[in-house]
Amino acid sequence: MARNIIPSGQYGAVPPPVAAPQQAQMYDALTPKFDQVTNDDLLNLFKSEALDPAADGPLTPDPAPRPGVTIQRDRFNVPHITGQTADDVVWAAGWVIAKDRTLLLEQARYNSRVAAIDAPGLSAIGLVSSLAQFAPSAQTEQEVAKQVKVLTDQGAAGREVLRDIDTYIAGINDYLKSINSPNKPWTRNDVIALNALKGQFFGQGGGDEANRSTLLTGLKSELGDTKGRQAFEDLSQKDDPEASHSIDKSFPYGAATAKSGPGSVALTSFSATPAAKTASAASVPSAVPEQQSNALLVSGSRSETGNPLMVAGPQIGYFYPGLTLEMNLRGPGINVRGATSAPLPGYMLIGRGEDYAWSLTSAGADIIDQYAEELCGGSRTKYRYKGECRSMQTFDAGTLTIGGKAQKLRFRRTVHGPVVGYGKVGSREVAISSKRSSYGRDVVDQLFYAEMFRGRVTSPQTFTKAALKSPQTFNSFYVDHRNIALVTTGRLPVRDPEVDPALPTRGTGEYEWSGFLANSKHPQQINPKDGTIINWNNRSAAKFTSADDEWMQGSIARNDLLKRGVFARPKHSLASLTGAMNAGATQDVRVMELQPTLSKLLRQGKAPSARAQKMLDTLDAWRRNGGNRLDRNADGRIDDPGAAVMDGIWAPLADAALAPVLDDQLPKLRRLQSRFNAPPQGQFGGWHEYMDKDLRTILGQNVRGKFNLRYCGSGDRSVCRRELWKAIDTAGASLSRTYGSSDPTAWRANANAERIEFVPGLLTTTMAYTNRPSGIQQVITFNGHR
Repeated sequence: MARNIIPSGQYGAVPPPVAAPQQAQMYDALTPKFDQVTNDDLLNLFKSEALDPAADGPLTPDPAPRPGVTIQRDRFNVPHITGQTADDVVWAAGWVIAKDRTLLLEQARYNSRVAAIDAPGLSAIGLVSSLAQFAPSAQTEQEVAKQVKVLTDQGAAGREVLRDIDTYIAGINDYLKSINSPNKPWTRNDVIALNALKGQFFGQGGGDEANRSTLLTGLKSELGDTKGRQAFEDLSQKDDPEASHSIDKSFPYGAATAKSGPGSVALTSFSATPAAKTASAASVPSAVPEQQSNALLVSGSRSETGNPLMVAGPQIGYFYPGLTLEMNLRGPGINVRGATSAPLPGYMLIGRGEDYAWSLTSAGADIIDQYAEELCGGSRTKYRYKGECRSMQTFDAGTLTIGGKAQKLRFRRTVHGPVVGYGKVGSREVAISSKRSSYGRDVVDQLFYAEMFRGRVTSPQTFTKAALKSPQTFNSFYVDHRNIALVTTGRLPVRDPEVDPALPTRGTGEYEWSGFLANSKHPQQINPKDGTIINWNNRSAAKFTSADDEWMQGSIARNDLLKRGVFARPKHSLASLTGAMNAGATQDVRVMELQPTLSKLLRQGKAPSARAQKMLDTLDAWRRNGGNRLDRNADGRIDDPGAAVMDGIWAPLADAALAPVLDDQLPKLRRLQSRFNAPPQGQFGGWHEYMDKDLRTILGQNVRGKFNLRYCGSGDRSVCRRELWKAIDTAGASLSRTYGSSDPTAWRANANAERIEFVPGLLTTTMAYTNRPSGIQQVITFNGHR
């Protein structure tokens, strides 16, 4: 069986046609089924991903003016493309994407340049969704065009991709010409820049050392050097042995090797200097990637049919026109179907071939470092590198227009990259620059997808080899009729042993990267012993430490929700595995993973009031009932009162747990890591991870990788319990006023506030909260043989 769904749909016209929400409505209908998903649900709420065009007929011809090209549309408007040659197929992909995504292509093509040049403080996808307009300068165009040579330097494979890009562009331009579009013809730079947008959005990690290091300085000032550093290590959870991993092999990478080595510095202050003054109003911070993709794969030993199963997809937000769309492509050596996107010249981002399928999640591996540049002679534009004072280069990027207001986009660069701000080390000012290992190489990512497009992947081994060509950092998943596999990609820097990856690197030239991690040392495994590969943007392997900007990789994680569902039964059908994904998508990770520990601690003492006791009882009951945030009766309120209790107590409870030690540093910690990535966001992380390990330690439970310090009650169990009860009781008084009742079982959180909306508002359809893949959701298994 092969089924899929893309909630944003195939349509992209404005205003949206009547059929535009059809896949969103199917997607939404799965949510309330929780873990009770049936085979009929797969047939009714997902559409076919068969290679046979007739599977979702009837088919309607869609004429195209190129001999050798045939396009037919099914009842979901998915194009089924056949070409007599490979060039015909690639050209037709360009024609179709221009037809189905005219508005999106024009909105994204120039804004994506800010990702290609790493313009400080700007997110390309943020500019696209805010309908900003960027007019690139000649300098920007020259910088982007350098990637053509980088691609051709890859040899025959690179030249083949470049030919496909040119053919794809021809298809786009032929369509634009056919409708007398006033838009300028597409160029190679447009496709190259879009690949950088993809990388910035969910294919990179790291690069927040300056902000994190100021917290370290504050902690040392408050707690002393030793305890301050220990608290910093606890909060970063850099290599927590209890962290969830997707495979059972260890792949050491990124450990802090020099906690006070000369190659790193800690800042006393830092101030960002964005390339555009209005950037913050127009875009999400570029340091915050989408972290909501997931993948559930089980081997034949855990499958009712004896064949592996995969339920997987990327979470790229909810947009209309959608960032992805579906195509089914056939030609000489080509037989693929799945979700593609504008950066790919006819290749599938996520999809399937005749006898295998693949998917992706963001890995967030550490491919960006910040450097502290030593300034010369009181200048803010001269810096010392390898014994010489150098002048920073000025990069005139172009003109950015937001809300009708135009401004010049300009920033400075050092040998390491763009200057993103200025800080102080003690009283001495330094410039902070950013170096990305994939910079200038984003288009090389296409080598991976080209291999699958042309049918050259024939096994998990060849899949792994192809994936490792990518400079961007993803977890890539593979399934066929007898294998499951994972590999984590990215151009991973090998750092000087005197550099702490958690802190800015001293930029004077003695502590540069010495190369990149060998392919064999990247996390990878075929058919893990336990028969599962489960990933929700957690670490792929033990000892493969998280990037400096990603602290939420601790003892509990939302990935545990998926594991709970997968290991609930010895063998799965495709429907039950989909149910495991669907249940985890609506559960609250705090109540499912932290609540047992919290409840055990609190119940060792007396509640300060009957209402506080009932609040705890309500939380325990919510967990027993599945801990979901569903509104099944569609009255606009979450069904279970436990959600209202948890949401209302969380901020004071989390503060009470950490304040005894962190105290004045809590506001800074909140800026770096929110207390909870609350719905409608993805619950990726929050302070429940800190509380879990700390409270279990205070309870005297078996804890691997205990924190250096004890936080709640400074380690005193009775004081900790008293302060947590106090936070709950105080929150209960506020909740009673909010809901007009002192009975916690009568409280109901606002489900409408969590409903999913399509950005930027062109499609008015909304969906109930769910934390599922949005770029495409595949449910697939193979029973054939090569």
